[in-house]
Amino acid sequence: MCFKNLPIDFDEAGNATLRGGIPDPYDVTITKPDVDKSEAEREAQIRELVARNGHIKEMNMDPVTRIAGAMALSVTADLEEGRYLDARSQAPLFRGYEVIAMGRDPRDAIFITSRACGVCGGVHAHCSAYAIEMAMGLAPPAMGTVARNLGEAAEMGYDNPLHLYLLAGPDYSEPVVKATTPHLWQKAQSWSCPGVSNHGFRTMSELMTALTPLTGDLYREGLDFTRLAREQFVLLHGKYPHPQTIVPGGVSSTITLQTLNEFHSRLSKIFDYAQRMVAIWDDLTEFFYEADERYKLVGSRPMNFIDTGFWDDPYAYDATYENCNAWGERRWATPGVMIDGELVTTRLTDVSCGFEEFVDHSFYEQWSGGRHQTDPLGNPISPYHPWNKQTLPKPGPKSWKEKYTWSTAPRWDRQVVEAGAYARLFITARARKQPANDFIEATGHSLRMRVPKGLTPEAELEWHVPDTWNAFERNRGRAYHYLFSQLVSLASLMDAYDLMRKGENRVAAVPADELPKRIPKEPTPGVGFWGAGRGFLTHFLELDQGVIDNYQIITPSTINASPRDPWEQPGPYDESVRNTPMLEDISDPSKFTSIDMLRAVRCSTRACRAPRTCPRGAGRSCAR
Repeated sequence: MCFKNLPIDFDEAGNATLRGGIPDPYDVTITKPDVDKSEAEREAQIRELVARNGHIKEMNMDPVTRIAGAMALSVTADLEEGRYLDARSQAPLFRGYEVIAMGRDPRDAIFITSRACGVCGGVHAHCSAYAIEMAMGLAPPAMGTVARNLGEAAEMGYDNPLHLYLLAGPDYSEPVVKATTPHLWQKAQSWSCPGVSNHGFRTMSELMTALTPLTGDLYREGLDFTRLAREQFVLLHGKYPHPQTIVPGGVSSTITLQTLNEFHSRLSKIFDYAQRMVAIWDDLTEFFYEADERYKLVGSRPMNFIDTGFWDDPYAYDATYENCNAWGERRWATPGVMIDGELVTTRLTDVSCGFEEFVDHSFYEQWSGGRHQTDPLGNPISPYHPWNKQTLPKPGPKSWKEKYTWSTAPRWDRQVVEAGAYARLFITARARKQPANDFIEATGHSLRMRVPKGLTPEAELEWHVPDTWNAFERNRGRAYHYLFSQLVSLASLMDAYDLMRKGENRVAAVPADELPKRIPKEPTPGVGFWGAGRGFLTHFLELDQGVIDNYQIITPSTINASPRDPWEQPGPYDESVRNTPMLEDISDPSKFTSIDMLRAVRCSTRACRAPRTCPRGAGRSCAR
């Protein structure tokens, strides 16, 4: 049995059917998760605490800075008890790319939807191409898939250092630690770093100084390596962000031996840096744990993860929904869902069929009914499934009891799940379904990564599934994900050289002038199962009469920044903030910065969330 809350049963072959005897099987009052406390009970408890003492403080952060996107956060904190009573994240801007895509030639969707994020447009361009080529029945040739893999490994090479050193990293820098926890700074000055041989910092205080924004060595080095990764992407796809060479059925780039060699020359510089990154975030995490075990609670929440997998086997991917479970499980990063640390499925059809979006607290109208009762294979899907969703914006006044955000509330099997680059590590490690290779081994409880020789000797590093889940493990996981992605890049580069040697250098299924002939006139669905720097990414669409009849984007930020759902379950950000203790010095409440809450949010807040309209222009980077 895969689903617990949705009324779906599976036979021995994995085929899904709705359970019989339920008048309205997807009604939110019938099939629902267990919720400990209702929102009314929680609010009553907060009112009681406010009446008893004057230590309750309400804070509204709008915007939350250093997250590469627009986000606001409202929290209620008990400064006497040192805990957060409530939290609500908000997406304050409407993008509307789904609305813009309606009625257009499907080939336009790649260029329109890549603007859904101003700093990671490559993933949206690829995801859109996957959805379109599924509807058009176009399978890329092997070199086209390898070129995509290389481009997206380069994009992760840009994304991870950007997050760790420019966005989240400053929260652990000398100025912040000195100001919020002076006792930690004193300890850092004498704490010897175990990873000094890899990163070169003798003490934790030296490492924290290097994280200082603008002046710190690690901050500036992070900028250098994001540039290097952008150069790699541009070699393959022309420009970054918002590439113009991603097409249904492959890519329109010209891939030559010189292209691969130039890509290789940049990749060879990365592995020493990757080892250095891992050592830094290993040491930083262990320092905070040793200083105070309560740091393990910062940003804590259950190990509930969802991911669609990433980086295809060039000989398995055929762009069909019918075979998506087979080609999905042959991806370098395995798709799947984990609930309470247990892997419940690795089938893309299960990931899709269990997915729903709710708008009870979002500035949208609820669409009526659903055009599809099943997916293309006959598996039942909910009226709240993205293939049935309509984007019906309805702006209005903000009310915590009613509508307050432009983000929706995605749920899987009506449970709160989290998206992230680290989710790929969890699911891949547990599933043990990776392709045979020389660099990465999934053991069931870890990922062993063999790092080739650079300026430093060849090494083997191992990411272990952590015992606890929190802000520090998210950052540590992202550091290991950087190494993971670059090893995928190396293996894909070897595939590219091998294909070039065999003369298999075709990169697109059909010439550009034949694409219009392949656009179906009858109603045809498609979905792009892909990934972003922050994890799970899907584009669902339906074509009709040769144009886009419906388009839906689900980003990792939509999942993580989701509001309350129909059962008043908080989204991942809200839940992780509520579980975070206050460990900064709050002897003077007027100097309260809420740094631990910000660490809980920034550890996974990276990409812009759709759908919104960016007032500064869709094509511009929205990193602040």
